[in-house]
Amino acid sequence: MKKALILLTYFIFAVVLIIPLAKIFTGSWEQGLSGFVEALTRPQAQHALMMTGLIVIVVTLLNTLFGVMLAVYLVRGTWIGRRVKQLLNSIVDLPFAVSPVIGGFMIVLLLGPNTVIGAFFESIGLKIVFAFPGMVLATLFVTFPLMVREVMPVLQEIGSGQEEAASTLGAYGWTTFWKVTWPSIRWGVIYGVVLTVARSLGEFGAVLVVSGNIMNKTQTATTLVYQDVENFNVTAANGVAFVLAAFSIGLLLIMEWTKKRKGVH
Repeated sequence: MKKALILLTYFIFAVVLIIPLAKIFTGSWEQGLSGFVEALTRPQAQHALMMTGLIVIVVTLLNTLFGVMLAVYLVRGTWIGRRVKQLLNSIVDLPFAVSPVIGGFMIVLLLGPNTVIGAFFESIGLKIVFAFPGMVLATLFVTFPLMVREVMPVLQEIGSGQEEAASTLGAYGWTTFWKVTWPSIRWGVIYGVVLTVARSLGEFGAVLVVSGNIMNKTQTATTLVYQDVENFNVTAANGVAFVLAAFSIGLLLIMEWTKKRKGVH
């Protein structure tokens, strides 16, 4: 019975992950090297990959900054009430509970061109929905819990004793963070960054809603794959999808290797 369950687990793992990845790899090379290169050097593919890269950079920076801050507030904060902390802690998991499409739709309802807030920003020359800022917000909405949920358990595990001792000795809050807190949470932050990058690369639903998927303007790599599939350009879709998957998997593998080298568990 035990061996059967193990074999079933491996079978499901292969069907869900390994076989689709292998199919993407082989599909991207159906037309040889020239077909793979052409799929990636198309003007729309270069623009989509560049747009994806910019979104990943901006979202990762914002997610790291505000994710670490919120994690510290939720674990160490004594100036906010217990009920407020519980509410914030629940809201953090909202992107896990709702579809990314719903998250993108919420942004459109709040900041779309037909809303008061959206119209105000457009009047000052800042378009949010169907533009780069909206795509960043949509990706940030989906990835925000990743950093918080990586850092919070580490903060809870290490406790606040060393930070309180540093404060007693006269260290300022910023000094305490960099000298005491940061060395303990840096691996959690780094892993949160890796997960954020990998998730940002693959985000589709929320970005599709807020971007409009306009070629050479608001198209990301994932929405380009969707468009290629719709146009029956499967080889090109496989090529772009392979690059995204390879980059994400490579990041995760490097992270795991580094953690083992450093003795992080």
